[in-house]
Amino acid sequence: MKTLNKKFNYQNGNKSLWTALLVAVSIVFSFAFACALPIVACCTAAALTLPRKDALLLTGALWLANQAVGFAFLNYPWTADTIAWGLVIGATAILSTMAAQFFAAYGNGIKQIVGSFIFAFIVYEVALFAASFVLGGIENYTLEIQGKIFAVNALALPILLILNNLGVAMGIAPTRIMRTSLAHLRS
Repeated sequence: MKTLNKKFNYQNGNKSLWTALLVAVSIVFSFAFACALPIVACCTAAALTLPRKDALLLTGALWLANQAVGFAFLNYPWTADTIAWGLVIGATAILSTMAAQFFAAYGNGIKQIVGSFIFAFIVYEVALFAASFVLGGIENYTLEIQGKIFAVNALALPILLILNNLGVAMGIAPTRIMRTSLAHLRS
């Protein structure tokens, strides 16, 4: 398999500003969707627009912003169960970001975007399903509920990628390199 070993280019953008913009967008999404934040879309966007370390840090910041909004404004209950689920969601978001970046090494263009998203979604939902055996909530794994979660994420991802493209054009987002190598993911 032939891969290109390219690095992400920050010469045309500011990753701190891009990170702040994505965190702000996740806060808006948190208010709009409450506990149904399109976190897989956010993880995939981070994975496709940033190098591994930055994508993982951004994923953590997005999760933390969502949890802060939930507990401060959306009346998430301060129970051990809610906190445990929050931690599980954070861990699965990190796994999803890693899954999206792993898949990104094997594709380009639309195949890379769609494949990374679907792989990240599967990893996310399988991890949450496994956690539900311990924490409860298996009843939430119906075709209707999972279909809605998938739809919210599938609609959010193009919005995030359009924001990235606009950010690149305005010079506030890092240039997105759509083709990476496995060596790049280790950095």
